[in-house]
Amino acid sequence: MSMWTALEPPATTVAPGDSAVVRLRVRNTGDTVEEYRLSPVGDAAGWASVEPTVLRLYPGTEATAEVTFAPPRTPDAVAGPSPFGIRVEPREHPNEADVVEGRLTISPFAELRAELVPRTVRGRRRARGRLAVDNLGNQPLTASFSTRDNGDSVTVEANPTAIQVDPGRAGFAEVQLTSVNVSWIGGVRQHPFTVSVLRSGDATPQELRGTYVQPSVFPRWVVTVGSLLVAALVAFMVIWFQHDLGVKTQASEQPPAKEEPLPQGSKSPLPSAPPPPRTRRRPRPRCPHPRLPQPSSPSPRTPVAASRPAAAAVRRSPSTTPTSWCASSPGSACI
Repeated sequence: MSMWTALEPPATTVAPGDSAVVRLRVRNTGDTVEEYRLSPVGDAAGWASVEPTVLRLYPGTEATAEVTFAPPRTPDAVAGPSPFGIRVEPREHPNEADVVEGRLTISPFAELRAELVPRTVRGRRRARGRLAVDNLGNQPLTASFSTRDNGDSVTVEANPTAIQVDPGRAGFAEVQLTSVNVSWIGGVRQHPFTVSVLRSGDATPQELRGTYVQPSVFPRWVVTVGSLLVAALVAFMVIWFQHDLGVKTQASEQPPAKEEPLPQGSKSPLPSAPPPPRTRRRPRPRCPHPRLPQPSSPSPRTPVAASRPAAAAVRRSPSTTPTSWCASSPGSACI
């Protein structure tokens, strides 16, 4: 092989957001001028840079290149050891390419971000919210929760009380709020509350403040309308009872009718009945036919058979009608 390589130091440690430098030494052990191309490989290749990237060496000479590692302060730079390599490739003898290996250790860091989602919750008796915990560090973390009640009016509980979150992930917990008393009338009440989030290994918790809005069961406009209706009902009842009492008073002011006793039997004679009303006589109709002489009563000497022809003659007379005839007496009516 026409080259010799070495890393100084072969292992190094770097903190996310910071940088570390290692040196690569390359020597040309051949008998011709050689040009070496340098490039990082491995898991840490994305955070590494080589300067210069090409070394031109005469036979028996040596040069040095700097390899800089600058991992970002993000969950992608997972804490712990990570191998890396620098590939050295000769231009004249590409089949003699070599990879110089090293080890890079990334320091752990912790960063937590917690928030209430949403910060304002509503409910007449109970309300629920969520706790969101984002692990912005490069190692797993455990977060525990503690709540602070608002006196004796609201109770606050977290479920669960602790969660574990991987790097670059988010964990959630539920916050349950319960009001001790129900607000029936009186608008909207606001109850502030506090939830503390404590990361394992940290002495100072992070406090999250929220507001529990408790509306009344009956809003104010319902109370106003109800008051007006009650007032109208009371006024109606007053007018109704006054009118009813006035009618009863007028009825009581009238004197009762005197009852006259029925006439009983007495010794005095009863009064005579009034005379009947006079009726107007209708005029008698005049007989349209001439009055016939009334036959005289037969003498005792005249036989009964002798009077029969006269009666037959009267019936056969043309001057008389078969339906009516008048009597000869002045008081007779027309028949």
